[in-house]
Amino acid sequence: MDESDTPPETPPETPPETPPEAPPATPSATPRRTAALIAGAAVLGVVAGTCVGYLVQADREPTALPPLSQPSIAQAKGAGPEPLSAARDRKVKVDGDLRKLLLKKPRGAGRGVVEVGDDGWMDLAEYADTFKYPAGAFRSLTEDEEFRRAAVTDWREGSTFSVQIRLVQFRQEETGTEAADAASDGNYYAITPDNYDTHSWPIPGTGDGMVYVRSKPDTSYGVSLYSAEAHAWRGDIEMQVWIYDTKPIPKAKVLDLAKRQMEQL
Repeated sequence: MDESDTPPETPPETPPETPPEAPPATPSATPRRTAALIAGAAVLGVVAGTCVGYLVQADREPTALPPLSQPSIAQAKGAGPEPLSAARDRKVKVDGDLRKLLLKKPRGAGRGVVEVGDDGWMDLAEYADTFKYPAGAFRSLTEDEEFRRAAVTDWREGSTFSVQIRLVQFRQEETGTEAADAASDGNYYAITPDNYDTHSWPIPGTGDGMVYVRSKPDTSYGVSLYSAEAHAWRGDIEMQVWIYDTKPIPKAKVLDLAKRQMEQL
């Protein structure tokens, strides 16, 4: 085959030209700016609404308020009740001179056999010393029982009959029970371990107040010493009555002393 019979070569195809990339579209406003515009419009709307509401209310006539649903309370006629006198106000009595609430010594009575206190007062150390374990009692009185003060009186009738009365006051709150607890402890320890020689009776008008009389004497002091005691409380004050004699002590004697002392409170 000669060259004239050879078909002509097909020219290579030219790739189409790539169109230039379009520039990125530029947003008309950023999201932050849009949010600021919306917030500003909202504030202007609130302010405008407040002003309009104020103007509308200012132009209106005042409207009377509806009557109260509860009925009116009738005022009592005449002067109110008189305040309690100092003699009838128990708070004034018990916060005053506690010694004045103690029973008076009988006429002709002598000094007590067991002399305690200074001018009718027992300080904390003296009072703690009346317990079987003074150190423990001192700690308990200061930390738990809130001891405030104690007033005491004692006397002797005849040569052997001796009486001692203590009023112990505590710094208790309105709902405190220190005085009641102390009286309860006194009632607990008043019962001797054998219990056969101790007789007890309630003190009328005192709730749980009790008197105790022992029919068997204590001979550890070299003599036969009979004893009786009473425990009761009222408010923040605990009452203790102690009686000693070389003869058996009548129930009526200790019960009378306890009743009269409680009446003083």
